[in-house]
Amino acid sequence: MGSKVRDGNAGPRAWETRIGRHMRLFIAINIPKKEREKIHRSARALRERDFPVRWVGPDSFHLTLKFLGEVRPEYTSGIEEVLGRVAGSTLAFPMDIGGFGAFPTIRRPRVIWVGVEPSPALRCLKQDLEWALSERGFERETRAFHPHFTLGRAKAEDGAGAFRGLDSLASDLTYGSEVKVRRFDLMESHLSSSGARYEVLSSFPLKSTKG
Repeated sequence: MGSKVRDGNAGPRAWETRIGRHMRLFIAINIPKKEREKIHRSARALRERDFPVRWVGPDSFHLTLKFLGEVRPEYTSGIEEVLGRVAGSTLAFPMDIGGFGAFPTIRRPRVIWVGVEPSPALRCLKQDLEWALSERGFERETRAFHPHFTLGRAKAEDGAGAFRGLDSLASDLTYGSEVKVRRFDLMESHLSSSGARYEVLSSFPLKSTKG
């Protein structure tokens, strides 16, 4: 079972008291604050242009492994059991971050991101989570896995002309780093008019590569 990490104001297993509502859950890899700030600084030139984008703060950078959707609080213990089993059979591994781009295209983006190398270790973790969570009734993802950290989201009403020059600007940015993935987290997304806030509910350490 993973160790618990929560907001300081939340009591033990606080989410289990949220009877009567669903929780918007996902599984993610979080990286150290220092690395998030490096990414944020590297993308400064994008934010300085007048692109119609709602930029994400560095505290919210994360790599989503699987979106679980709306889940009742009483089901979290079963999810945690599965995640602890996957983490316990997965070795910690290095992860390469670098390269800026957008979905679906850089000329008409919806999401602007910094990419992550889809290494065999990362792909295996993703696949293991998909299969294990299917035992709990979650549908397996069939789309191609494109790991990334979201930097910003474009406003839906703006057309391609609003992003003129984004492609060349993104290609000129330089950032590259390797971080060690030592855990993954079960997280909750809190949505509001001011944007999303993310809370770590449980943290699942991977097996050490030492020894």
